[in-house]
Amino acid sequence: MSRTSIHTDLAPKAIGPYSQAIRTGNAVYLSGQIGLDPGSGQLVKGGIEAEARRVFENLKAVAEASGKGLGDVVKLTIYLADLAHFTKVNEIMAGYFHEPYPARATIGVAALPRGAQVEVDAVMAV
Repeated sequence: MSRTSIHTDLAPKAIGPYSQAIRTGNAVYLSGQIGLDPGSGQLVKGGIEAEARRVFENLKAVAEASGKGLGDVVKLTIYLADLAHFTKVNEIMAGYFHEPYPARATIGVAALPRGAQVEVDAVMAV
């Protein structure tokens, strides 16, 4: 099965040996995004709300670079450095997705790259 790498300058460059997304068959696998500003490559300021909004904007940019959009996401995984932010991230997520919402898992983690508070990866059906 063929694989196609997806890249956009509207989302941060990968900070390791991975692609922003890979399309294979009828799926696009979007790598985890943290709240990095695509221009500066730095974590956005403003706490969990600003980070979560940037995360979903980054995912949106990568999804659109694949020729689809967030409406095609079927699965999300959210990683939180503090599960106390669960409700706030839910509120922000609701502004980017509509029913039927994607399937989702939320996982509390000890730490995330660059001191981020939230990371999200996704799978899209195409």
